[in-house]
Amino acid sequence: MTEGKCEAMKKLQEVSFALDEVRLFLDTHPFDKEALAYYENFRSEREKALSEYETAYGPIEQYRVKENTMWYWVHCPWPWEGAM
Repeated sequence: MTEGKCEAMKKLQEVSFALDEVRLFLDTHPFDKEALAYYENFRSEREKALSEYETAYGPIEQYRVKENTMWYWVHCPWPWEGAM
């Protein structure tokens, strides 16, 4: 995995973690305005990070495959072939 790809994945994981944490908090504090704003901010950040990753490296979730990206990863090296 290239350094750029690793950095993009790390950013996506970080914002996803923050989003998951605030979602859990909102389960018990559904009317907390600050938490709702935090959630909306990180939801937007995650969508941005995901779009940037997919633009550069292709889809990482099967339901986000588009006509022009299809299942091209079957032609890339597999993890046991040294790819990550």
